[in-house]
Amino acid sequence: MSAKDGGYFSRLVKKLTSDVDELDADDLSEESEAVGAQRACDCRSGEEVTVLGRLRSVNLCPTNEAATLQAELFDGTEGVTLVWLGRRRIPGIEPGRTVKVRGRLAERDGQKVLYNPFYELQTTTS
Repeated sequence: MSAKDGGYFSRLVKKLTSDVDELDADDLSEESEAVGAQRACDCRSGEEVTVLGRLRSVNLCPTNEAATLQAELFDGTEGVTLVWLGRRRIPGIEPGRTVKVRGRLAERDGQKVLYNPFYELQTTTS
């Protein structure tokens, strides 16, 4: 058995023994790296970042003055809250969708946040 075969078998054993969430996180991390995005866990407040991940949730958060659309993006390493101010809905921004976002990272209540990020909806390759 060659070293190449050992890598294949190691990956196979990992896929057979890991839970679905862990495998999904690994796939997201690999996909993110392939498109040149940063890992959310490596991003710091104040930096211009590009992150690719899957939307876990999307919520309309109305306030007295303006609506705010919030989404939780998970890239396989960490979550980032996306906030679009003054928006009630954005076509394509829905749970389960893979999105590539870009903006200046902020921190709110200990959570990483991107306000009004530029976004690209990713096509699914199933």
